[in-house]
Amino acid sequence: MLHRFYHGLTVLLAATSMLVVGCASSSSDKQGDVKSAQVKTKATAKAAPTTPTVSEEKVAEAHAHYAQGVVFDMQDEPELALEEYTKSALQDPANDELVLEISRRYLQLKQTDKALEILTNAVAAPNASGAVYARLGMVYSRLGQDDLALQSSEKAIQKSPTLLTGYQNLFLIHLQKNHSAEAFKVLDKAAKQPETSAEFLINLAELFATLERQVPSLQTNTHKAALGVLNRAAKLKPSSLVLRIKLADGFNVLGDRTNALHFYQELLNQVSSRPAVQDDIRAKMADIYLKNKEPQKASEQLKEIVKDDPANSQAYYYLGSLAYDDKKLPEAEDFFHKVLLLNEEMEQAYYDLAGVQINLEKPKEALSTLEHARKKFKPSFVLEFFSGLAFSKEKDFTNALQHLTSAEVIAKAEEPKRLNALFYFEVGSVYERASNFEEAEKYFEKCLSQSPNFTEALNYLGYMWAEHGIKLEKARDLIEKAVKLEPKNPAYLDSFAWVLYKLNQPKEALARIEEAIKLTPEPDATLYDHLGDIYAALKQDDKARTAWRRSLEVEQNEEVRKKLWRDKPQ
Repeated sequence: MLHRFYHGLTVLLAATSMLVVGCASSSSDKQGDVKSAQVKTKATAKAAPTTPTVSEEKVAEAHAHYAQGVVFDMQDEPELALEEYTKSALQDPANDELVLEISRRYLQLKQTDKALEILTNAVAAPNASGAVYARLGMVYSRLGQDDLALQSSEKAIQKSPTLLTGYQNLFLIHLQKNHSAEAFKVLDKAAKQPETSAEFLINLAELFATLERQVPSLQTNTHKAALGVLNRAAKLKPSSLVLRIKLADGFNVLGDRTNALHFYQELLNQVSSRPAVQDDIRAKMADIYLKNKEPQKASEQLKEIVKDDPANSQAYYYLGSLAYDDKKLPEAEDFFHKVLLLNEEMEQAYYDLAGVQINLEKPKEALSTLEHARKKFKPSFVLEFFSGLAFSKEKDFTNALQHLTSAEVIAKAEEPKRLNALFYFEVGSVYERASNFEEAEKYFEKCLSQSPNFTEALNYLGYMWAEHGIKLEKARDLIEKAVKLEPKNPAYLDSFAWVLYKLNQPKEALARIEEAIKLTPEPDATLYDHLGDIYAALKQDDKARTAWRRSLEVEQNEEVRKKLWRDKPQ
């Protein structure tokens, strides 16, 4: 508010003529009941004029124009008010605060020429402050007059070496001209100032960080310098909450997560009465914990957020994602449900919820979730892909393949990167379960062409061939590669045993199947069935029957029962 610039004027608006007399005659009239935030001008703080070049008469005129400006402000006539304030500033150019405020208003109104007039008039006074020179430098820069901008900014630094604005002007001019070395020198000079405030140092660190982003080749120097000034600021223990938050944010941006967490934790204890600020800090801490691969601590912060703000859908979403990553699927499902109750427009949450439901063997619920998304959003790759997976779980392979084909068409047109090895693997597995082995083979091979070490695809395709007694040599090569990549995977060892059995190598197969059984925590019917077949090929009929009986104990299977009766001794 402009009312702070002439101390005591607002209480005398009813008698402007008396005000003018009072301003010219004495400073005692200006000691009324105004707040401490209101600032006297140099002219009114003394009985004498502001400077030898400003007469008492001009100071009185300045006060009168200012008072009239206040009247216009109160009458909601801002243009007339600004005109009077301008006259006041021109009459009393040593009133730095008024000059700075009026020039700021003109810059906001994009009336740069008016701002320039006020500022050039102010610097004509012999004792113009560094702040005024710095503002003039900024105006010259906006006008493209870089030489004058540099001169004014350097003058600002000379007059006020602990005022950051002058350095900032010089920095931006050099940066815009791609003079990165000069830009760094300016900031380095500012950093070497011995008696600076925490605010100066924290804002200086932001400028170093800007230079680091803009000029990666200077990253080492700028990063070190930025952390250096932030550590200096920390030692000054700024009392302002805003500055303490900026300090913590600065460490966070610069990757010093240890210091960032330290200051965020301190702030949490200081802003307990301000839930919105507290939640913002908790969100930043959660992000740091995620980057540090500490999901449990991230989850703790997010749970505190939803405790304070139960309608925070974003926090619930992250909690759902963390629960999913931690394989706590029921929790993840609950969190994603809450997200959609609070925010029906969060499209990704529908797909994440459906994905969880598919993994929980709830394909019907997943299809219901996806149907809600289909009614709200346009067709997308993710929508069609998850629909295909859900129908596949339902063993409705016709619909599954229809949706997966739609997903492929959309991806080719809009998001080709979606057609990755995982996508082709999923499509191949659906084709295999639908008994379309030719198409399954095509998609598995597409998968392996993109990711030759995709072990699931190596095993799946190799086993499919082995099961049907085709391409056995190629099948063995694929499965053997999968086993080499994951030698303790019982499923791959079983596949290896099976392809060796199909290649009439039962002795070699026996060692693999026995190893697979040892590595399987729970009895598996298929493994014991294969073991029985391998023993039968080795003419060890008693062991074969024992293995088949063990298979039937785990899971009833008519084909296995037939083997047992067929090979039963007469």
